[in-house]
Amino acid sequence: MNKKQHIAIFTTASLPWMTGTAVNPLFRAAYLAKDGCRKVTLVIPWLSKSDQEHVYPNDITFSSPKEQEKYVRQWIEQRTELSCSFNICFYPGKFSRSKRSILALGDITESIPDEESDIAVLEEPEHLTWYHHGKRWKIKFRLVIGIVHTNYLEYVKREKNGRAYAFLLKYINNWVVDIYCHKVIRLSGATQELPRSIICNVHGVNPKFIEIGMQKKEQQKLESQAFTKGAYYIGKMVWSKGYKELLNLLQDHQNELDGLEVDLFGTGEDSDQIQDAAKELSLTIRVNPGRDHADPIFHDYKVFLNPSTTDVVCTTTAEALAMGKIVICADHISNEFFKQFANCRTFKDGKSFVEVTRRALTEQPAPLTDSEMHELSWDAATSRFLEAAELDKIPDQKPTKSDSKSFMSSSLSFNKMSEDASAFMHFVGTALVSPVPNEQQIKELGLNITSKKHGFFPRKVAS
Repeated sequence: MNKKQHIAIFTTASLPWMTGTAVNPLFRAAYLAKDGCRKVTLVIPWLSKSDQEHVYPNDITFSSPKEQEKYVRQWIEQRTELSCSFNICFYPGKFSRSKRSILALGDITESIPDEESDIAVLEEPEHLTWYHHGKRWKIKFRLVIGIVHTNYLEYVKREKNGRAYAFLLKYINNWVVDIYCHKVIRLSGATQELPRSIICNVHGVNPKFIEIGMQKKEQQKLESQAFTKGAYYIGKMVWSKGYKELLNLLQDHQNELDGLEVDLFGTGEDSDQIQDAAKELSLTIRVNPGRDHADPIFHDYKVFLNPSTTDVVCTTTAEALAMGKIVICADHISNEFFKQFANCRTFKDGKSFVEVTRRALTEQPAPLTDSEMHELSWDAATSRFLEAAELDKIPDQKPTKSDSKSFMSSSLSFNKMSEDASAFMHFVGTALVSPVPNEQQIKELGLNITSKKHGFFPRKVAS
């Protein structure tokens, strides 16, 4: 009998942090395991208590990985109604306040036993490999697929000396991804060009949003006005998440948009500044605390305004379309996937923003078609992933001798030798900067550190 392929999905965040790299890999794991044809493991970070208190919302913390695993499983099962037969394991992580993200501690490839190391999916491959110090991903696993979620270069450009940092980061990202990934899937053309990459949106939306869209479709058959509220925007309240662009557009065109009312929903570091800027406008802009986008308060809004150009594929835009709303977004490469939907309206400049916004407020959204609902679903996203990843072309054997820690191949290929040398340079360099787990995390995860100096940690000790 042929054994099932094992897919290990490594990501940089976990619930209850409601960020894209926590939510989307979780859905991917659930839907890849859905048909039972493959074994799937989701590998997520375990944070210290102090980091949990800083990162996780609503004072949610966990005393053990098992407790967090239970929370994660309940969340996904409530939203998909799937049995969620995939495994969950943890690697030690640390929240970097300067980078506003979680960094892996130690050699996280060791989370997966060698005998199960078929396919690795690296959600945010550049992020996961910047400081990686351990086994080569492409030697440990037969196939390594990176999925690029974030437009890091765009975010860095907005910081002080951002253009210089972005120039350096571009080459670092290119370097580490080339070393560690066989193939890369970029969610949209808004991401950095990387070696062996293709563009394909392999994300779907929470099924609850499609259910809301189906309810609205039925409501539209019975009522002339299924949507009774006007325009809104939801997103983390930081300027880089579209608020700067939106408030600038509203400020520059207050006269043409006279009478427009917009509700903003979100929390974040820039909440106070955004609220102050909104008060300066003559338009009615209401700033509200953040809420779950599936909350009934959003069901009756007709128009979703999202001028952001920093997203790769905006999750809230997909959710709004799934709920049957008209979406107004920038004519930008990050929104290419959404242009196929009847309710997506794009603008190129301030004048066209005014035109599409005024028109949208006088129209009713087109009812979602069955094909549109399917295209937004995780079933369709999983099919796109399987096709893009080409799992049927996975090599039968790993490209190595029996020692998977060996760095220098005996291959005479110049490209292979060059890659080996490059990987060795990265390994040596990260020895100086790669962080390691603290004693408390080692204890909580049941790890047996044999070489903490090099950041290695073997698999969980059997109890």
